Amino acid sequence: MNRDEMLKLDNQLCFVLYACSREIIRLYRPVLAELGITYTQYVVLMALWEQEAVTLKELGGRLYLDSGTLTPLLKKMEAAGLITRMRCPEDERNIRILLTLQGRDLKHSAYRIPEKILSMTQITPEDVRHLKGQLNQLLQKIEVNSEK
Repeated sequence: MNRDEMLKLDNQLCFVLYACSREIIRLYRPVLAELGITYTQYVVLMALWEQEAVTLKELGGRLYLDSGTLTPLLKKMEAAGLITRMRCPEDERNIRILLTLQGRDLKHSAYRIPEKILSMTQITPEDVRHLKGQLNQLLQKIEVNSEK
């Protein structure tokens, strides 16, 4: 590929990933609005449904979000009654994130979301597994190279 071709938008992996991400999140918006949450709140909840009582640092690492992005989000979620933030008794510098009963109960309403999104995208579960596998490999390579 020549240098001019390398700079074409249509030849950029980053752009197609960016555009797909925006469009997928756009599909989630009305589905999540029915639950009264945003996409970012949804990924926080999914992480907490998997492992509750994590520290702010652990949650940020899991979601690839820094504390400057995560803290205001968690404050809104706490105000909405979905989570509680508590200082860790063993180290007051750490904040532990816990689901409230309302946050736990929201999981039951969320069970239908993945199926609904699959239906909206017309992608098969097999295609999802394949694409996710490739993207996870790419993410691992990026992480390894960024540590150097």
